Amino acid sequence: MSNLPVEPEFEQAYKELASTLENSTLFQKKPEYRKALQVVSVPERIVQFRVVWEDDKGQVQINRGFRVQFNSALGPYKGGLRFHPSVNLSILKFLGFEQIFKNALTGLNMGGGKGGSDFDPKGKSDNEIRRFCVSFMTELCKHIGADTDVPAGDIGVTGREVGFMFGQYKKIRNQWEGVLTGKGGSWGGSLIRPEATGYGVVYYTEHMIKHASGGKESFAGKRVAISGSGNVAQYAALKVIELGGSVISLSDSQGALVLVGEEGSFTPEEINTIAAIKVERKQISELASTSAFASKFKYIAGARPWTNIAGRIDVALPSATQNEVSGDEAKALIAAGCKFIAEGSNMGSTQEAIDVFEAHRDANPGAAAIWYAPGKAANAGGVAVSGLEMAQNSARVNWTREEVDSRLKNIMEDCFNNGLATAKEYVTPAEGVLPSLVAGSNIAGFTKVAEAMKDHGDWW
Repeated sequence: MSNLPVEPEFEQAYKELASTLENSTLFQKKPEYRKALQVVSVPERIVQFRVVWEDDKGQVQINRGFRVQFNSALGPYKGGLRFHPSVNLSILKFLGFEQIFKNALTGLNMGGGKGGSDFDPKGKSDNEIRRFCVSFMTELCKHIGADTDVPAGDIGVTGREVGFMFGQYKKIRNQWEGVLTGKGGSWGGSLIRPEATGYGVVYYTEHMIKHASGGKESFAGKRVAISGSGNVAQYAALKVIELGGSVISLSDSQGALVLVGEEGSFTPEEINTIAAIKVERKQISELASTSAFASKFKYIAGARPWTNIAGRIDVALPSATQNEVSGDEAKALIAAGCKFIAEGSNMGSTQEAIDVFEAHRDANPGAAAIWYAPGKAANAGGVAVSGLEMAQNSARVNWTREEVDSRLKNIMEDCFNNGLATAKEYVTPAEGVLPSLVAGSNIAGFTKVAEAMKDHGDWW
């Protein structure tokens, strides 16, 4: 991938997958898969367009819009739309590339894609956001459809933005179809879709804990460090608390909010308070000085939580954005006693951090072996329930909360078991070393997509 020097995020994602495949026995057993890797690493289509909209002062604003339709071997392109100033083609290609294999691991018929804009919803009025979404969808609607490409929300795209875009799609195309997921519950959305990514990463981690302990342990009594304070982090935190764990940190782009001392936890009420200010597009620093929070939590501006927590850390769930755990922070987590790391964010750990976690899959003297789950497996719950929403839309039915949650639990269990079994098949660890969930998840997702592409004649 040396011909892509200006796409560092995509290069990182590609190299992470390619190195895993190279270091396994996959290419020895099936050397023709090297050609499949070359083909799958090039998007089937990239759509780029301008988005012209009017702000509340009547001034014309211009943003860039993108949709990377990466791979449709297993089904319609599927992946979120991100509205954030950092959005560029490299980030969207990395996210779309990861999405291919994440979607494959769910067992549902979904291809991989990603899109968005460098538009920043923060500081914008509802009318400005609506006008932007209308302009954005006026162009995007030419390239998507229920059987072609089904976007969803991501950073900066909540149910409000999905609603504005769906309304414009319906007006232009003159048809109601399940073209977007994350819709409102009264007009085609699925129950627990907002909760799904957060719940899913906790369900996945629960299987890691149970497997590692031979079924003797669960989240009960575990101290869990979480980064982020958006949708994924909020619902992961609430599910951890429901399962008996203690949540000891949350964060946002401006800083971290961590528990003072070594006892206690965020409460559901405190998490709901944070959720409420996030809806208003405010920072958690605004809560840090209030009497309700100041006595219990410490706010550290410009910091991530991993090196600022007092006492033991049992589980870490990076749930903010890419590359949010560095190599040094990975070492600090292990030094704090962390045994389980699962990414609620996409590519939440740098390659240096992954190398640290993977190097500790053996039980070093006086320490326990480390279980690390990459985002493409651990955070697949969101797109899994998006797939379930697509199925409900196609059948014109609505499943109960219990039915959707049950299906989500089964999908996350399958993701864990599939990655574990595939790692044992293609990567033989030394005695006393745990199977690599990174390798297993990468290989399982890649081989499923590669076989479908071969059947379609995309490589031979």
